Amino acid sequence: MKKILLFVVTLLFAQLTFSQEETRLLRFPAIYGDQVVFTYAGDIYTVAKTGGLARKLTNDDGYEMFARFSPDGKQIAFTGQYDGNTEVYLMPAEGGVPKRLTYTATLGRDDISDRMGPNNIVMTWKDNDNIVYRSRKKSFNSFKGQLFIANVNGGLSEELPLPSGGFCSYSPDKDKLAFNRVFREFRTWKYYKGGMADDVWIYDFNSKETINITNNDAQDIFPMWFNEDIYFLSDRDRTMNMFVYNTVSGETRKVTDYNEYDIKFPSPGNGSIIYENGGFLYNYNIETQQTEKIPVIIADDFIQSRDELKDASKLIRTWAVSPDGKRMVFGARGDVYSVPVKHGITRNLTETSGVHERNVEWSPDGKYISYISDRTGEDEIYIQKQDGSEEAIQITENSHNYKYNPVWSPDSKKLLWSDRMQRLQYVDIETKEIVLVEETRDGELRSYSWSPDSRWIAYPKPVRAEMTRILVYNLETKEKHTVTDNWYNSGSPKFSSDGKYLFFTSSRDFNPIYSWTEWNHAYRDMIKVYFVTLRKDVENPFMPENDEVEVKEETKNKKDDDKTDKNKNGDEVENINIDFDGIADRIIALPGDAGYYWNINPIGNSVYYCMGKSTQEKSKLKLYDLEKKKETVLGDYGSYQVTADKKKMVINSNGKYAVIDLPKGKIDLKEFVDLSNMKVWVNLKEEWNQIYNEAWRQMRDFFYDPGMHGLDWTAINTKYEPLVPYVNNRNDLNYIIGEMIGELSIGHAYVNGGDKPKPERIKTGLLGAELSRDKSGYYKIDKILKGENWTKNTRSPFTEVGVDVSEGD
Repeated sequence: MKKILLFVVTLLFAQLTFSQEETRLLRFPAIYGDQVVFTYAGDIYTVAKTGGLARKLTNDDGYEMFARFSPDGKQIAFTGQYDGNTEVYLMPAEGGVPKRLTYTATLGRDDISDRMGPNNIVMTWKDNDNIVYRSRKKSFNSFKGQLFIANVNGGLSEELPLPSGGFCSYSPDKDKLAFNRVFREFRTWKYYKGGMADDVWIYDFNSKETINITNNDAQDIFPMWFNEDIYFLSDRDRTMNMFVYNTVSGETRKVTDYNEYDIKFPSPGNGSIIYENGGFLYNYNIETQQTEKIPVIIADDFIQSRDELKDASKLIRTWAVSPDGKRMVFGARGDVYSVPVKHGITRNLTETSGVHERNVEWSPDGKYISYISDRTGEDEIYIQKQDGSEEAIQITENSHNYKYNPVWSPDSKKLLWSDRMQRLQYVDIETKEIVLVEETRDGELRSYSWSPDSRWIAYPKPVRAEMTRILVYNLETKEKHTVTDNWYNSGSPKFSSDGKYLFFTSSRDFNPIYSWTEWNHAYRDMIKVYFVTLRKDVENPFMPENDEVEVKEETKNKKDDDKTDKNKNGDEVENINIDFDGIADRIIALPGDAGYYWNINPIGNSVYYCMGKSTQEKSKLKLYDLEKKKETVLGDYGSYQVTADKKKMVINSNGKYAVIDLPKGKIDLKEFVDLSNMKVWVNLKEEWNQIYNEAWRQMRDFFYDPGMHGLDWTAINTKYEPLVPYVNNRNDLNYIIGEMIGELSIGHAYVNGGDKPKPERIKTGLLGAELSRDKSGYYKIDKILKGENWTKNTRSPFTEVGVDVSEGD
């Protein structure tokens, strides 16, 4: 009876186990006997080679990877981040407390998502006592790494006699090593055939000779030595498959024939080669030449992908201020927040983990907040009541393109934006009619602005083989007029609040800096602020003053063209008329040094702007008074915004925001907007799905070749999107995105970053010396590297004045 009961329980457990969904995104596998070890979501698991419910061996905020069984199967060496730094660790094969084997200096680029890959990667075992790992601890740059051996009992690592190395495998007699010289396994650049394409080499420890056994222009990587054969991966047939080279005959043959996903990170063991493909694990039997899929089930709480309360104020991307300066709106972590400047509650107006809302703007009449959202799957413009009392209204539709910076017209009736198709358009928020203002093939249209009467739009237009010009567009006549000539680059146009001037930046100052080292010169700090009088009768504010007796004249009736209107703030706005005849000859320079200028705001006689200079450490917020002919430095700030009523200003001071009265002198910030209530529960799975889809859209919209290098980009999405639901660690999302964009086979298209656990790193320096342990057990200084002790970052501790240490000590 007991046996029957045990059988029934076992059967029910088996049914329960295999009723769960099979897990994908299993990475960096290894095999010994009937046991498999692999990484999932940054932790190491083990499972039978026939599959089933996996058992977790590590549980850490860091990323544990590249687990490798010792030759006797009793121990597992792996690369982990238990102490923040990425080091080599050792633990019993059945699990247990990890033992740290390496202690290396802190590297700036040491992340599983970085294209250089992590540091101290476990490659293989030489024997039961010695582990081979790849490290960049002696490299002068991140491209180069060497192979080292760490002993299971600790101590100094031994460097293998190779100038560089990557994945490797010993011959059965340990006299030779098959290895890769280059290390490109983490680069999202598929089908590469350039100068850094890797080959498989054999190094003979006795003869010191090295031979190339592949000599192919494709990637030939991950050598795995088994008897007389060396197995390796190659993308010589485009998809990364497994090949085998016979060391006796010199012949090479193809072993697998995948055509959808690449084989990734194979590892040999006991007559088998285990690898990942499409997120699944497969076991290739060398003797039978048969491959079996390993169905893996993982039951875990997946702490790193649970809904989490996040502080959105740490990820503010755009911000704006209400017309009266009483509230601010933030685009932060994909949501829209309305935050009181002094008193009140913080409102999350969207609260959508799986949607990206950005580029927030407050309408001048205070009624609406506009933003761009991808809730439909594409970028569209929405407006929403500022108090969140009503659902958002979608203003644009059927878009298939990335949008930039919607800007409200002063009368709050229209929104102006540009897009990746290099178009400038505006939309009427009532009729939703879209009007094309400009379209060009020669560059993006950015930094556009409205006139105070909402009848004109000023924008810089790039022109191929010429300089960027300022143009003005009339909404009524749909006519375009050029304001600046094509001799100088001009940008950032901004109408003055009284409609008399159009301010802009332009590179018109040529101040070459001569280099005594290179006997050459460079042009820097070329930009200044300029303005043009929009009518011929507008006086030049810099004309010499001449006191005269004032004679009052009778007031004449205004012409229809000079009539006034009221904007949404109730202020009277006089219709602006522009004399385009000879307008380029009415350009006036605002006094000041040449440098870099941005964010110009002319308000009455005051002109506010930010300025930087090559010889200036910090950006400056400045005010120029046209009446007093005086420039005043307001503070070390590079980001600000003026309220629509022109009475207040928001200063962004290193991520802290202060609303102050429009300043006339030195700014002293004392009170900042309280952002502590910008908390939100984030569904990370929904957020990651959105990030993946936006990455796919951005490559579609921004890739230089509209034909996507001949790829069906929709099919590529179909290929990789099914992997996204299995992401339970932010690094693995980066991996999927990297694999996706890697299909384009183009350089410098990489993925890193993201909101993920960041274990505190222990900063470790270097002694600037090579050490060894002599027979007595003491350490000996073999070599001291001379530094430049007068420079902090290149000093050598043992060569400091007063330090009495020599080679051989």
